Formats: sequence, C-alpha cells, structure tokens
Amino acid sequence: MNQLLAAVDLGSNSFRLVIGRVVDEGGTVQIYPVDRLKETVRLAAGLRADKTLDTSTTDFALQVLRRFGERLRSFHPERVRAVATNTFRVARNVAEFLPLAEEALGFPIEVIAGREEARLIFSGVSHSLPPSPAKRLVVDIGGGSTEFIVGRRFEPELMESLYMGCVSFSRAYFPDGIVDAHTMKQAEMAARREIEVIAKQYRKAGWQEAYGSSGTSKALGAILTESGFSEGGITRRGMDKLKDRLIKAGTVERAQLAGIKPDRTSVLPGGLAIMSAVFDELNIEVMRTADGALRVGVLYDLAGRDASLDKRDDTVRQFMSRYKVDRAQAARVRQTALELFKQLVPIPADEHQELTRVLGWAAELHEIGLSIAHNTYHRHSAYILEHADMPGFSRQDQALLALLALGHQGKLAKLQHLVTHHEQWIAILCLRLAAILYRRREDITAPPIKVSVKGSSVIVKTDAAWMSAHPLTDFTLRAEESEWRKVGFTFELLEL
Repeated sequence: MNQLLAAVDLGSNSFRLVIGRVVDEGGTVQIYPVDRLKETVRLAAGLRADKTLDTSTTDFALQVLRRFGERLRSFHPERVRAVATNTFRVARNVAEFLPLAEEALGFPIEVIAGREEARLIFSGVSHSLPPSPAKRLVVDIGGGSTEFIVGRRFEPELMESLYMGCVSFSRAYFPDGIVDAHTMKQAEMAARREIEVIAKQYRKAGWQEAYGSSGTSKALGAILTESGFSEGGITRRGMDKLKDRLIKAGTVERAQLAGIKPDRTSVLPGGLAIMSAVFDELNIEVMRTADGALRVGVLYDLAGRDASLDKRDDTVRQFMSRYKVDRAQAARVRQTALELFKQLVPIPADEHQELTRVLGWAAELHEIGLSIAHNTYHRHSAYILEHADMPGFSRQDQALLALLALGHQGKLAKLQHLVTHHEQWIAILCLRLAAILYRRREDITAPPIKVSVKGSSVIVKTDAAWMSAHPLTDFTLRAEESEWRKVGFTFELLEL
C-alpha cells in the first residue's frame, strides 16, 4: 500500500484539508502528510439567534470549499473523506446548505455525531504520539464543541462531546473583544457547569497523561511558552498569568502576547475560559499539546476502510452481540438481499458500493428492535440505528441504515418523504423480499424468486410449486402489490 488519501475537516472555526501518503511498513500502516490547507471560516460565528447560518458566512464557506475542491479534483471518491462537526449538527438550515457545500467541494460531506468526532480525534492524537501503555486524556476545544476522551493506545474508553467552543463562547461572553474579570469569571462558570456533568466519571476513570489537541490547545501552549508564563505545555499557573495580562490590557490586541497567531485573536478569550474550566473540574495541573486530531484520525479511518478494516464492521458486530441478534437469520437475509441487489443494480458497481455495504449492515441489524418488543420492532430497530452512538458511522450512514430497517416490513407510505434516490427503493425492495422469504427462519436451497425493476415497474417471478407449498409467503408477497402502488410503483407477481 502506497497511495494518497485526503481528509477534509469542516470545523466550526476552521476548514482544513490534509493529504497523506499511506505506507505499509512491515504490516504497520503509517501516513505521512504531503500537503495541507487551512482557512479560518468561523462557521459558528455565522449562527443567528434562530440557529440558522447567515448568508455571508455560507458564501465564504462555499468559496473555501471550491478551493479545496480544486486541489482534490484528481482524487477518486473512495480516497477522500469529508467530515463536518458541531455547527453542521446544530444549524437548522443545514439541509439547504449541505448540498451546496457538497457541490462546491465535489465530494460527499458526512455530518458526524459528537462521540464519533471524539473517537476520530483520539485516533488522530494517538497516531501522532509515541506508543505508550499509559492511559491518556485528550481534550479538543473546537469552535463549537469540546470533546473529552480517555483511552489507552488506540482504543477510547470514555468519549463525550459538550456544546461549548472557542468561537461560541467568545461570541457569547466577549462579543466586542473586551476582557474583564467579571465576564471571564462568567465564561468559566458556564463552562464548568457543562463539564460538571461528566467530571466525576472522568476523574474516576483516571489517566496518566493529559493532552490538548487542535487550535485552542496549540495556541495556548505557544502563548504560555513564548510569553514566559509556562516552562512547557499548558499549566494552571500559566493560564492564571495569561488571564491577568488580558484583564489588565482589556483586549487581546492590547495585551501584545508573544506566540499568538492573528486568526486566534478573536477566539482566544473563549478558548482560555473553557480550558481553565477543564483544569478546574478535572483537577489537571499540566497538559501537553498534541498534533493529529480529527483530520489525522479521518485519514487513518479511511486507510482502514481501504484495507478491509472498516471500523463500521466492528460496530455492526458489537451491535449484533449487544442486541442478541439471531446471526443465522441475519446471514440468510443478508445473502439473499445482496444477491437480489447485485442483480438489479449491477453497473456501475463503484457508484453503488456504499449503498451495497449499508444494505448488508441493515440486513444484519434489521431485527435489533426485537430486544425492545416484538410489536412494531422494525420501528424500534430504526430508532436505535438512527440515534445510537455507532463508531465509524456518520449521521447520513445511520439515517440510511434506519431507513432500510424501517422499510423492511410494514407500510411503505411512511418512507415516501425519507427516500432520496431510486436505488434506495431498490435496496428496500431487496431487504423486504429477503425478510419475507426467510420468515420461517429456515434455510432455502435456492431463493424461488427472480426480480426485475424497470423505472417504477417491479416484476417478481416465483416458482409456482414452491409458492403452493408456502401459502403464507404467497399471501405476503401478494400483499406487497398494494404497498408498492401507494408509493408510485407497479408490483406484478408472476408464477412460473
């Protein structure tokens, strides 16, 4: 393995692009950065009071994405992964903005959940640090959220994402750039209230080393060191000295700090307040800074997918175990659903590769709702798949999983406003047919049906003798005719 991969990190403060060369060194995958782009967008600052993004912010964001898209123009889609974080999660008009952003970039953008962001951050930091058996705490203060992770080596044990960041806090407490003792104290107390909810659990877990990742931590580390407030890293005493300097000066600009970059000036007070609260609530005395973070974690995750070590496969296996899935039944349904889908959507294979994977996972997980109740279990399955923390899966991945699970039985009309592509209907059809055939939970030597789809016309050809011996299956298949008619399809059942 020796190839280029690209990760795009659409944060609430900055947009970043990193291109890495993947090298397999004796069975160990290493990624060496070959190009980086970063632009300060301050997306979180563009959130209005009603949580919608303003036009000037989105216009600038699209300009940046077009520049990133030019750099990535020669990349195959499987070699690029773009992830979006907190502001994309909370913006109410993201449904309108996201398609424009994807068009500008030229690649799909995954809006990832907070804990998934935390997992990727820990992976990125761990890969950038020397190997160690020590348990590590990683704190990542972003523009709109802060992630807390405790783990060992490359495996996180605790992960949380809190809705507070350097942009949102600076905007809320220091909107005009004025820093005084009262507003700094208010900002710190607000952050402490957020952290207090998780502090006991984290202190109980414990750690031997604490690291800060991303812009706020690196900025604080550089300022404290170059200003002579700390001999190394981020310290409680150093931050107290920095606060005193800012309060006496009244603004970051007048404080004339060594080591500060221009793009950090307006968001430093909010980031400092959050970091001070982190130290107070988690009883930290010193924190080192680390490279890596989200974008590097995305690269390693992408490299794992390419090497058939997709984290999502691990998550599916864990969910099957957690929810006591009937593995034999899941395997039957999965095999038949995928065989039907391959027949119906054979070309181009790469265009539908991701949908094929999701269909396979949906077949394996479509019955997890049985762990709650048998009645309308498909709704329970869909709810779990959409809302649970599923490492490796983006929000879009989970929404599609939930859609397929919800559609594998019951009324189809409820899906009409959720399906966005014709191929999704075909995937739902394949999963429904497979679930119907294996309702008795018994192996079938060869599925007694053949399916063809042309536009909105579905034709299912069945073996007459087999159907005669299985009247319940025959009855259920015939009931499909009216269901598909309600969503604009003709469904014809032919016996041969």
